[in-house]
Amino acid sequence: MSTGYDPPAERSGSALPGPRHSIDDELARPGTSPSVDTDSLYRRPGGPPPAAGFGSPAGPPPGPEPASAPPGYQPAAYPAPPYPLSAPPMSAVPMADPMVFGTARPPRRMAWPGIVALTLVVALAGLAGFQAYQIRDLQSRVVESDRKLADEQAADASRFNGIEERTGELETEAGKAFNPEAISDQVLPSVFRVAAGRFTGTAFAVGKPANGGGTNLFTNYHVVESVWDAGDREVFIERRDQRWPATIVKVDEGNDVAQLRTTSRFDGLTTAGSAAKSGQQIVVVGAPLGLEDTVTTGVISAIRKNEDGAGTVIQFDAPINPGNSGGPVINAAKQVVGIATAKARDAEGIGLAVPIKTACDVFKIC
Repeated sequence: MSTGYDPPAERSGSALPGPRHSIDDELARPGTSPSVDTDSLYRRPGGPPPAAGFGSPAGPPPGPEPASAPPGYQPAAYPAPPYPLSAPPMSAVPMADPMVFGTARPPRRMAWPGIVALTLVVALAGLAGFQAYQIRDLQSRVVESDRKLADEQAADASRFNGIEERTGELETEAGKAFNPEAISDQVLPSVFRVAAGRFTGTAFAVGKPANGGGTNLFTNYHVVESVWDAGDREVFIERRDQRWPATIVKVDEGNDVAQLRTTSRFDGLTTAGSAAKSGQQIVVVGAPLGLEDTVTTGVISAIRKNEDGAGTVIQFDAPINPGNSGGPVINAAKQVVGIATAKARDAEGIGLAVPIKTACDVFKIC
């Protein structure tokens, strides 16, 4: 066993003070008898004393008596060291109960506030996780809905464009379809009754406005022939209860066409760019027997050679009568294809018209 270090104990002949010894050192020293009851050191507190002969001898140990200090010896005095030089005596160390030593203590139970707090934490964590899942799910649904909406809008736009294209095609086809009512609504405001002396007939505005203002009109030469031959140039155009003066500008006796001009402004009709063909449906507008705004319908029966002049004439089956002369013959596209000029005598359903191209080539006002 280790001992505390005491420098004066190293001096020769020094008995005290020296190293401090424990009871085990005294027991281990030969020829010595401990002054401490060793039984009390190893006996459980409160236990019975050991029997005689157990632990330590009943009498003094055998052997020589311990040496005593010489007479007159006085040990030197040394101050006490500031630190302990040995362990505390074994009697001061409490001994564990061998019956209890090493036995596991029962686990401490958690108090109910802690259990409640832990339960709340777990519940809140679960709720937060569930809400996070719902938010992600909602975001996914929103994104999917936006994508579907964009696809549907694109599809709707495509269908709408298709409908617009189809509508345009139908309108074009409808425009080509023969509609006498629509044709009449557009044409009638530009068609007039002509009063030329004792004769009446029909005239219609054509082309762009005349130079210096006013309107150019076509009619038949035989309608204004008496006025022209008399050297007069003034005739009148009438519509409903109104009357406007007009001047005979130029005539073409061979093709039976005359040009009139008035200072009033009227919308001119559009002339066809292509020649008329047999089978085309037509509308004839005029004032037969002075009955203005008369509309008849028919088809072009044939394109024939003009026996009284150069070029050709259009034969059609729409009914006409005296007073229709000079009226426009209109196709399904609301374009003028000819100028009604005569009907066959002693026959029905045979009318004749001068092709509009013939008139436009001569008068240059279309």
